[in-house]
Amino acid sequence: MKKIKSILFMLLGIVSLGIGLAGTVLPVLPGGPFYLFAAFCFAKSSKRIDAWFKGTKIYNKYVLAFLQKKGLTLKEKIRINLTADFFILLSVLYVDILLVRIIMIVLALYKHYYFVRKIKTLPADRQGDEVNEAN
Repeated sequence: MKKIKSILFMLLGIVSLGIGLAGTVLPVLPGGPFYLFAAFCFAKSSKRIDAWFKGTKIYNKYVLAFLQKKGLTLKEKIRINLTADFFILLSVLYVDILLVRIIMIVLALYKHYYFVRKIKTLPADRQGDEVNEAN
């Protein structure tokens, strides 16, 4: 039973990591929650896989940095929003269905609201200090 549970968590972690990677480049799919879920699943599947995942660049850049800082710098927020807006604009121009265009525009507006109101903006000078303390 323990072996099956371990395999199930590993598969869920791999799927979640894949969706998280897709969410890094797709504007309407958030990558962060999937990275966090992947970390949880890998931790539950085996200690070796958990150690591997926590040593990856993805974990250190997206999950650990966000968890330690509890927010994003203004530069990070702008970079993420501009990248997402670029892909949203391409999608809106490419898709020919009005309802889908409206949904994407509403999601884009909500994304901006979420980044401005819900994610804490950290001072730029603190970012380097906290990342260095973690290493």
